[in-house]
Amino acid sequence: MPYKMFLKLLQENVKQGVLNLHLPQGESYRFGDQGLEAHWVINGEQTISRIARDWEYQLGETYINGEWDVSDCELRDLLYILRSNFAEYSISKWLRPMAKIAHEWNKVSRSYNNVSQHYDLDASFFKLFLDKEMHYSCAYFPDRFTSLEQAQAEKCRLIARKLILKPGQKILDIGCGWGSLAFNLAKYEDIEIVGITLSKEQLVVAQQRAKELGIKNVQFKLQDYREHGGEYDRIVSVGMFEHVGKPYYHTYFECIQDLLKNDGVALIHTIGRSGPPGLTNPWIRQHIFPGGSVPSLSEMAKCVEDANLISTDIEVLRLHYAQTLREWLKRFQQNRAEIKQKMGEKFYRMWEFYLTICEVSFQFSDSVVYQLQLAKQHDVVPPTRDYLFTGEVNEAPIKIQKLM
Repeated sequence: MPYKMFLKLLQENVKQGVLNLHLPQGESYRFGDQGLEAHWVINGEQTISRIARDWEYQLGETYINGEWDVSDCELRDLLYILRSNFAEYSISKWLRPMAKIAHEWNKVSRSYNNVSQHYDLDASFFKLFLDKEMHYSCAYFPDRFTSLEQAQAEKCRLIARKLILKPGQKILDIGCGWGSLAFNLAKYEDIEIVGITLSKEQLVVAQQRAKELGIKNVQFKLQDYREHGGEYDRIVSVGMFEHVGKPYYHTYFECIQDLLKNDGVALIHTIGRSGPPGLTNPWIRQHIFPGGSVPSLSEMAKCVEDANLISTDIEVLRLHYAQTLREWLKRFQQNRAEIKQKMGEKFYRMWEFYLTICEVSFQFSDSVVYQLQLAKQHDVVPPTRDYLFTGEVNEAPIKIQKLM
């Protein structure tokens, strides 16, 4: 796309905020007249053409290659202006066959490889921007003044209440990460927890943390949900369903049906779309979450019905993940020098773009978080939601030392 057409596109669409565009030949243009202001500095001659042809992929790709920058302003400011002024375009037709193939790769062996690319990074890297307990999923913010650590603790309390925990129960945590949720649930009286993950690095860290904390009612396994067997009173899965892949949605909920006791309760916490089904951003799939897909509520609801499960409660967390990502990004950028030294400039720019574009997506697009409470029987969950707010949770009077 020639410069003039690109400039016309910006002129016609930038109404919220102020965008200052700086081109390689020294030309500068200003679009919009009030609000948030950002400077977009284009370093490469062909960069505009690449972005215009395929903005969903090339906006991030050209950033990590250093083809454009943001001068002294925040990357978030520029992406806020771009995302709030331009409607979300569909993925180019030539990418659709590729996206379908990517989803079909999520067989068991492929899932291990996909997870390894992201989650087998050294845990010391994630410590640089996550909360102290290392929760790598959406927190729950009662208000905007709540700290990240408090918000993650609130998320765990909300999940514990929705699971309706009772002494003697056995819980399966699908996609247990570094064990953060499992260790929080372990505080509840006489609970046995099994956590499964596909990440070898996460498994080692979780097992080590359990040993250091002296927690004996939690065990961790390197295993895919399709490989696992047994019967559980409660099943919880946080931030894992996004890695299942569309062709395996039915299989996933059928596994929940098989693993859950007749009087059991399951809680699925996942990123989702508030709009209709769609395809995952190709840049995110390529660099961050290979094989990943973000479900719509309609896609999940059909699979829940087909698995003969009952949706006993559905909650939509809308802006909580935007605030979570904002906190992660702030900590990430505060550790800029250390991350660049350990991982390199391109890695830093890739992850900075990932965290920022995801925050912007949860702020302006149809990205939300769903919490689906599922059961096989109507009467295992109270008929009203009052139990979520009364504080009557069977927590044992024991204290676990601070994690990590």
